[in-house]
Amino acid sequence: MKFFLFIGEQWLLVSILLVLVYVYILYERDRGGKSIGQNELVALLNSEHAALVDVRPSGDFTDGHIHGAISIPHTKLSSRHVELVREKDKVLVVVDQYGQHAGSAGKLLSSEGYNVRRLSGGMVEWRGQNLPVVKGS
Repeated sequence: MKFFLFIGEQWLLVSILLVLVYVYILYERDRGGKSIGQNELVALLNSEHAALVDVRPSGDFTDGHIHGAISIPHTKLSSRHVELVREKDKVLVVVDQYGQHAGSAGKLLSSEGYNVRRLSGGMVEWRGQNLPVVKGS
């Protein structure tokens, strides 16, 4: 009850706090790379202006991945990101299962100087759109 009374009396401070939290969330989300859709990814890959980094575990990658994807599990990305040096001039698109690890992987790669984007919806959305996957490694 006192909580709601406080909010009623301090509505301006509470409003400012909510706006600051919202701005912080937007800022942190964009640090991991802007989100792109499946059509934009296909166009980038076809024009060879992008490289795809799949940060899912190796077993998930083997079960099905986007053609041309480089498999570096998110748990090993901090030590294996040097494998991507030859892709430095391209846009790196990070893909995972649902999007839960793409942001943190994107932050790491951005801090290393890569131009990073995240695939919106991850592999779940890719498969949901009936787009092709390759099985095996």
